[in-house]
Amino acid sequence: MKDISWTKKGCIFNVDASYDWNKSCARVPVVEILNESVWRVYYGSKNNLNRGSVSYFDVEAGKPENVIYTHDKPILLRGALGTFDELGIMPSCILSHDSKKYFYYIGYNVKKTLPYHNGIGLAIGNNKTDTFERFSDGPLFEINYKEPFFNASSFVMKDENKWKMWYLSTTEWRMIDNRAEPLYHIKYAESNNGIDWKREGLVAIDYKSKAEGGIARPFVIKKNGKYSMWYSYRNLIGYKTDKKASYRIGYAESDDGIVWTRLDEHAGIDVSEDSWDSGMICYPYLVEWGNKLFMFYNGNNFGETGIGYATAEL
Repeated sequence: MKDISWTKKGCIFNVDASYDWNKSCARVPVVEILNESVWRVYYGSKNNLNRGSVSYFDVEAGKPENVIYTHDKPILLRGALGTFDELGIMPSCILSHDSKKYFYYIGYNVKKTLPYHNGIGLAIGNNKTDTFERFSDGPLFEINYKEPFFNASSFVMKDENKWKMWYLSTTEWRMIDNRAEPLYHIKYAESNNGIDWKREGLVAIDYKSKAEGGIARPFVIKKNGKYSMWYSYRNLIGYKTDKKASYRIGYAESDDGIVWTRLDEHAGIDVSEDSWDSGMICYPYLVEWGNKLFMFYNGNNFGETGIGYATAEL
């Protein structure tokens, strides 16, 4: 799918700060196809204390600029005191299994010496309601001797009788301008049930240079036996203030879903000259619909300017 030409359609949604829980950000969109008429877009938002929760809005299928419903409360709140997600959550991906919805999410808290610490969580819902319940108070997997730092932003696919996950994995923390900054790339894991995961430390998308500091939020499509992945990547230094160092959307291909070739120059989408996504584009989530691909993504400042989309012909 390389060299796809994306046509940007603009920003379609942002929070209006009308509730205590949605004072800023509509970040990390996750799209669920409800039926032939409606898509549901989940997103993470924050209150004034930087505490995050998840809610959603519904759009017309194939015409997501037409927002037809906006939910007025969170469908998943942050966790209890002492849990991995006690300070907030963000969506990661959703899929159906045995008439249930498996909603993978990112939970975060803080450590004394670090600004944040993430984990991969799972909430389960059914196909008749819009509510979810945590599978557990703990993350699906946490730090171990192979992965001593945090993991996050997972994408899960059921493929060839296996559950396959590509996820952000932190390799180290570094002090940059008196602040601890994480370096992370994308790894691969497998499961038989979507809950118990076998991790062997397999790196899917690695750093392309010493200047790179983060590769995050993978999304994978398998078509004609080949895997295609879209993701976000950024530099280590200056990514919050320097447009040239900030997040871009990258692209890679694989024959087996494990060994990948980065082809970022063929992603077909970049920042705009002057718009809501002029400084950053990140956190892609794709929908295949008819003969088109729809890419939902965030713009400037990690979702502060809302959610937009682009289309491409297949």
